[in-house]
Amino acid sequence: MTTALAKTSAEEALGISLPHRRMEEWRWTDLRARLAKPYAPIESAAKASDIDRLLSTSPFAKLVRHRVVFVNGKFDAGRSKLVGPDFSATVASRHTVEDPLIAMNTSLKPDGVTLRFAGQTAELVEIVHVAVATVQAMAIRNRIEVADGASASVIETFVGEGDYVVNAVTEISVGKGAKLDRLKIEREAAVATHLSHVIYDLGENAKLNDITLTNGSTLNRQNGTCNFHGQYAEAKISGAYLLKGKQHADTALVINHAVPHCVSRELFKIVLDENARGIFQGKVVVARDAQKTDGKQSSHALLLSEYAEFDAKPELEIYADDVVCGHGATAGDINHDHMFYLKSRGIPEAEAKSLLIAAFVGEVFDLVADEAAQAALVEIAAEWLVKT
Repeated sequence: MTTALAKTSAEEALGISLPHRRMEEWRWTDLRARLAKPYAPIESAAKASDIDRLLSTSPFAKLVRHRVVFVNGKFDAGRSKLVGPDFSATVASRHTVEDPLIAMNTSLKPDGVTLRFAGQTAELVEIVHVAVATVQAMAIRNRIEVADGASASVIETFVGEGDYVVNAVTEISVGKGAKLDRLKIEREAAVATHLSHVIYDLGENAKLNDITLTNGSTLNRQNGTCNFHGQYAEAKISGAYLLKGKQHADTALVINHAVPHCVSRELFKIVLDENARGIFQGKVVVARDAQKTDGKQSSHALLLSEYAEFDAKPELEIYADDVVCGHGATAGDINHDHMFYLKSRGIPEAEAKSLLIAAFVGEVFDLVADEAAQAALVEIAAEWLVKT
């Protein structure tokens, strides 16, 4: 008989049971142990000056005309702006899939919107999450719908200051022949906790290009579930970590190939310095009838310190017999031959190191469709490298 664990102060405050290391998918990120404080739901309002200052720190502040703004987990209509007939925002729905993060999100009574894209939207739409809080918890539940034949480009930005927990659930639906480019930037406060779960539902011939940069917070756990519902769909889900100090980031991604002739690609590039720890858990599930599936995943870590740690758990669960699937994971320090080559040509050691790190994560940045957004990512990486 399994003895029930006594509730911690955080669990009492949140009204739920948190995942712990006895659960296989949480063995590297013991959320129950890490969330030791009794985080309470957000109640107090933030100062307008603090909100506007943090909004201005978004790398995309000058790139976007369309913005959806959340402040401490609440939709801010006054600071949001959507122009044009091809998309609209309404109150978000509630997904029925449950896992510990979604259960936590539900218990915190999330706010959120649904963005519906009906045409060929070329302009970027940014969803900005601003947090200004101390020992508080906030939840957001958004939905992005791209109609049949439509296309959209969405950026989600998380910035903040203080000691808080953000729990963000995003439901994404890409219709028949539709296309979505999504970029997520996680730059939470240094002592904050970022939790998220993204659910992708792809129709026939749908195309998804999803990229995440994880750069902030002390504790980060991001779950993803990608479901293929129509044939000939394609999903590219990529990510980059830039972590130092005692930062801890864990991505758990499940790709469900339920129908034939679909393609999935996962690419994660992880840079860790000092005592940082990065984890990638990727699972590809191919159903019995999902013949002609092409699914590949890879995760690669660059360890800049002997104390940094990378853990990888790639999985393939295949029930069909006519598929092309594979996975790979590597970890190591900077290539000394490459360093020698650059230094022998007069490049200082620090600059040579920066060039190699930039090239390493650049493989992910190159996948960003919008050139201006790609340049903003490169600038974030350059700033991080200067401080490393």
